[in-house]
Amino acid sequence: MKPLRISLSLGAIITLLLFTSCQDTEKESATMLIYGGNIYTVDTTRPTVEAVAVKGNIILFAGSLAEAEQYKSAQTQLLDLEGKTMTPGLIEGHGHFMGLGYNELNLDLSNTTSYQEIVDAVAERVKKAAPGEWITGRGWHQSKWKEMPSELVNGFQTHDLLSAISPDNPVYLGHASGHAGFANAKAMEIAGLLELSKEGISKFEVEGGEVMRDAMGRPTGIFNELAESIITKHIPENTPAKNIEAFEMAVAACHKNGITSFHDAGIGRETIALYQEMKAKDKMKIRLYGMLTSWDKELLNDWYEKGPMIDSDNLMTIRSVKLNCDGALGSRGAWLLESYSDRPGHFGHETLPMDFVEETAINGLQYGFQICAHAIGDRANREVLDRYESAFSKFPQRVNDHRFRIEHAQHLHPDDIPRFAQLGVIPAMQAIHMSSDRPWAIDRLGEQRIKEGAYMWQSLLKSGIPIVNGTDVPVEPLNPIASFYASVTRKTMQGTPDGGYEPGEKMTREQALKSYTLDAAYGAFEENIKGSITIGKLADFTIYDRDLMEVPEKELLHTEVAMTIFDGKIVYTK
Repeated sequence: MKPLRISLSLGAIITLLLFTSCQDTEKESATMLIYGGNIYTVDTTRPTVEAVAVKGNIILFAGSLAEAEQYKSAQTQLLDLEGKTMTPGLIEGHGHFMGLGYNELNLDLSNTTSYQEIVDAVAERVKKAAPGEWITGRGWHQSKWKEMPSELVNGFQTHDLLSAISPDNPVYLGHASGHAGFANAKAMEIAGLLELSKEGISKFEVEGGEVMRDAMGRPTGIFNELAESIITKHIPENTPAKNIEAFEMAVAACHKNGITSFHDAGIGRETIALYQEMKAKDKMKIRLYGMLTSWDKELLNDWYEKGPMIDSDNLMTIRSVKLNCDGALGSRGAWLLESYSDRPGHFGHETLPMDFVEETAINGLQYGFQICAHAIGDRANREVLDRYESAFSKFPQRVNDHRFRIEHAQHLHPDDIPRFAQLGVIPAMQAIHMSSDRPWAIDRLGEQRIKEGAYMWQSLLKSGIPIVNGTDVPVEPLNPIASFYASVTRKTMQGTPDGGYEPGEKMTREQALKSYTLDAAYGAFEENIKGSITIGKLADFTIYDRDLMEVPEKELLHTEVAMTIFDGKIVYTK
């Protein structure tokens, strides 16, 4: 048989070469060239570079400026940093996206420093409210007040002042932690509480929660953990238009703070539908990593059946489940091994049966879902680690690269610290909580528990497990600079104490930046597409007005986000 011969005319060869050449030129032409500042890549093969070339939404090149210029064409957008500093786009590793948006719309009490300030803020809102309209807000924290009211029950204020200024409008104000709430008399009347006797009120007791009462058995207005639902189920649902407004405000807040990706800790059906609508309308200008709420078991079963959703557009991914296993330390809801130092005999709350935690861990292994369990107290952390370990032992063939997480992991028994690395469980810890909570947390836990097991960042990192950082917004403001500062100084936002609290647990600046970028990406199985300035990864960048890796400590908090680049486009400029 004769060999197959392919012949091409000279003209055809020239045409083919020209076509190929044009393709190569087009392929290698950058849409944006960034240079002129400090660029930290969080890539160990090349920690700093002079320039970055971007093609569309992908990093084309990162290296010297001379080499980068070969990707420049007449159509390339040139971005001179003018001495500013650039890092990979920051990733909020644990927050509540719609909570962020609604915090922008509702009454924001995060900066209040006394009960009277809360009363004054509500009084102003009452003036604008329609008769009977609910007034809602969030952000108060009694342990951060500069002065306390004269009447307290279990360390909390009572509703009398709040009820006096809003007799006709029901009021419900969420604690900063999200694990307690404060209602006025009108709200409790709507819930049917005020007409009940002491014995009748007991019908409203909720396992895993507490209706705070005074010495006479009357409700004080404080509802802890699962008892919050007694009031919240009566609050009218948000309208679709308001949901969209809150979503857009959350996106804008992220861009302003240099956040390009967001781990959304606990979403339900309505929120998922909203996100899908926003993506379809090209309004998804943020990369969301959604954790399914475990409060809706039917929702979980539906997703187990269809499996994870890993978005090829890298905008909306759902492959994890959020479990709420205890409360918060501020409301004394964190589940402890030993009782609270400032409330003897009280151990906090187990807000989810541990049998369900193990069942969910097993389902996660079987159906390919990461499990992310909220655990703040040392008992909650131990119980969750035990349930994870039990699930791993039952399905060893499915344990490889599970990346199960514990959200917060704030207070650990020393014996449990090495178990995170041993089991491959990722701690998602919000450094800003240490800064906000540490001054009063010692009252809850006592000195020994604080020093041996609270906010153990360096101990966990040295054990060989990465840390995912964040703010838990709206529990804390979204500002990543504040959390970065807390990570490397272990001080309050006022710069106290000298040397920081338990300074041996500080992160280095490199570790802190990595916890907000590459390690956060790892915590969502996304380290191959984001988290470092590496060729082939997504073109998400955060640009600062000064060098946060070198600026003196006292100037760190003055650092501001100057620009945010998302998907290869500038989406925010200060």
